Amino acid sequence: MSERNRATVAVTGVTGALGGRIAPRLAGLGVPQLLVGRSPDRMPDLPGAQRRGPAAYADADAMRKALQGASTLILVSGHRTGRRLEEHATAVEAAIAVGVERVLYVSLVGAAPVATYLNARDQWATEQFLAGAGIRYTVLRAGFYTSTPAALADEEFVVSGPARTGRAAFVTHEDIADVITAVALDDGPGHDGATLEITGPEALTLGEAVTRIAAATGRPYRFEPETVEEAFARRWRTGMSGEQIETWISWYQAIERGEIAAVTDVVPRLTGSPATPVADAAWWPAPNTARGVA
Repeated sequence: MSERNRATVAVTGVTGALGGRIAPRLAGLGVPQLLVGRSPDRMPDLPGAQRRGPAAYADADAMRKALQGASTLILVSGHRTGRRLEEHATAVEAAIAVGVERVLYVSLVGAAPVATYLNARDQWATEQFLAGAGIRYTVLRAGFYTSTPAALADEEFVVSGPARTGRAAFVTHEDIADVITAVALDDGPGHDGATLEITGPEALTLGEAVTRIAAATGRPYRFEPETVEEAFARRWRTGMSGEQIETWISWYQAIERGEIAAVTDVVPRLTGSPATPVADAAWWPAPNTARGVA
């Protein structure tokens, strides 16, 4: 690894499922890091890493202080708040103010101004902001997580939603983290301005994906398709807010409409290893653990 590649990398979201996989990979490769977030006490203790914060994306002063000394910022998207673009923009502007040279932004496959999945609209807006921000950047669009159907299951391991025939190229957290790590290590101009869509090796229906999850875990997962009306009524009875219901139904509908079915070669091309099939995923969450709004 060159001295250039040893420049300090700031990583956000390290207490979460994705940032919490990226930071250990970089630490294992000897990359100096700044771990940035709202809860420094929850951050991992990694060699060559400094904990910085508390620093929320919307807090410009705290972000400037936390990012001081970084060359690259890995910006893992924040949760949907209604002001996600403004929060991301504040974090990027703070990075520019203290001399950060490039931003690696973790977006979503299917990001578009009228994307069916509501979260993908926020991601598209941040991508547009980055394109005009005057800093080197790479957009890393993550596909829908392989683990999400398992987390959506109820206590009887049933996954239900309005997506009968549509397909998605589900991708593991590990593969996404490997791609982001590879891009972080390559500080040349090759990825500047690029949009990299990170997907699994095949596009599956939810029924097919859940069947594979059942075989991999030995648990009786099964998929039961619903109409949109049935999906709304069931979630409303569980006490979900209207915003949560709308977001989750849009997740299923994005699959049904084929908006995240494309399979790319980004994982094998950048990591040197094939993308991980659903059946070979390394981690499965417990049922009923998916966030209502992501």
